Amino acid sequence: MVEARFVAALLASGGDGRIELRSGANTNQYGASPFPRSVRAYASSTANDVSLAAFEHLHDVLSGWPQDFAHSPDFYRASLEQLRTRIRQSWMLADEVEIAFAASGTDLEYLPLAAAAANSALPVTNILVGQDEVGSGCLLAASGRHFADKTPLGIAVAKGEALAQLGATTVVAVPIRDDAGTALTSAELSALIEHAARQAIADGRQVLIHVVHGSKTGLVLPDLAAIDGLRQRLGERARFVVDACQARSSPEMLAHYLERDCAVMVTGSKFIGGPPFSGFAFFPAAWAPAAPLATGLSRVFARSELPASWTAAAFLDERTNPGLPLRLLAAQFEVERFAAVAPDLRHQVISAFGSAVRGLAESLGASLVSPSLATAELHHATLATLDLSSLRSAPDFAMAQRWHRVLAARGLRLGQPVKCVRQSDGNWGGTLRLSLSMPLIVEFAKLSAADLRHRLTTDMSQIADVIRAAEKPVVA
Repeated sequence: MVEARFVAALLASGGDGRIELRSGANTNQYGASPFPRSVRAYASSTANDVSLAAFEHLHDVLSGWPQDFAHSPDFYRASLEQLRTRIRQSWMLADEVEIAFAASGTDLEYLPLAAAAANSALPVTNILVGQDEVGSGCLLAASGRHFADKTPLGIAVAKGEALAQLGATTVVAVPIRDDAGTALTSAELSALIEHAARQAIADGRQVLIHVVHGSKTGLVLPDLAAIDGLRQRLGERARFVVDACQARSSPEMLAHYLERDCAVMVTGSKFIGGPPFSGFAFFPAAWAPAAPLATGLSRVFARSELPASWTAAAFLDERTNPGLPLRLLAAQFEVERFAAVAPDLRHQVISAFGSAVRGLAESLGASLVSPSLATAELHHATLATLDLSSLRSAPDFAMAQRWHRVLAARGLRLGQPVKCVRQSDGNWGGTLRLSLSMPLIVEFAKLSAADLRHRLTTDMSQIADVIRAAEKPVVA
């Protein structure tokens, strides 16, 4: 008989320190739990608890696994191959697109970097778009360096140390918003990217360009037309990778990127609603490494996590990380549950969420950071960022972080603040994010229209009450 605590322990294993439960608590540093909990959770832009349905599914799955699954490379390989088949079907991938796995979206960063380096005799310059609106460790990972003091394989490393054979990587960080916090246009961002790319090419380097599809605040930049222009003008010296780690996209949209030979990175722990941490990347055939991958990957990845067709990864050990396929299975379970919900019910939930969030902002006297709720596209309609800096107390970023913790302590989980609003004194203003996840949409789709409005109105009222209380000055 598989015990619930064993399932939870596996879900919180096989990653860096971020996945581990804090001392004396049942949550990690992002406030997410490997146990199902009765909380009001609009935090999928940061991290989710595992849903009760997914947890029960994993319990059933584990009950059927062999006793030695945790130490069997053959079973590990077979499990990941089965996942590849299911993911391929869900995302409607062409046969030639390969799938790689990683313990987090940040770990995924190493794969397009290593593949780009293996397909060029030149050192790589990685152009990272929107540093403040992607994963916090992405800058180090994009430079081919360790971003934590332990890898998913349990190997101790020095944070900031270069992975072997990726130490020549350089990073150019390109902002996605201006100094005032206003999002750049696609043309403006494209011009910045092209300038950095041309300089790198002139310096004799291969270029890897990041595209963001659904940043922490829902930005998609640069757009497809700009990508087409950059590809035409920069030629083979530039490759493109799409950070779609929020997963607020459709298979059709991802297909547009893959048709343009962009690699695409997705995580199962954001909109998909699986437990943190898990990631998977899609690689068109043009990305197949022509030379052996950087040997430093052996400290991060097991052989089965990279495509079997990538013979350039043959040096990786046949190790296991049993928590990873379990988290990926939970994510895939949520994808398949979401797909079974009728499109009109999904639309009803998403529309009601947008109305409720607008009502919350109005009741607080706050505004919404662009592009919150701007269109019906998933990256807009399922994610909203509250600008709290216009409130009477003018909370800054640090104050919003404190409010985020207060809300969580009262069973109201929101997305972490993002640095995207500039105050008049030059400091970053306070923000909080509210978002839907696939499991939340599945849950809400079961409600009548009246019950759905009541649930959302009640939740938003509770959030508003906590924020108003937090605004009041403390009297000694």
